[in-house]
Amino acid sequence: MKVLIPSALRSYTESAHSDVCGTTLAEALADLDRQYPGIRFRMIDEQDEVRRHIRIFIDGEQVYTSSRPLTGVEELVIVQAVSGG
Repeated sequence: MKVLIPSALRSYTESAHSDVCGTTLAEALADLDRQYPGIRFRMIDEQDEVRRHIRIFIDGEQVYTSSRPLTGVEELVIVQAVSGG
């Protein structure tokens, strides 16, 4: 499945997208981390939950847990919140 990478995490991938495999979001992110070590920690916390400043969308639907199945998924989009003042 295709993964769209936010610009803030492209220092890991050097690309706007990547391809991963997995039957759950956790497996897909583990595959992404195998390809780009350290990227998973920027998105998932120590309790295996999506970090507050990260939004993950699977085929347009926001996902809140890494145990979400990925059957038939076409696209995984990672969005990082931007703040400033």
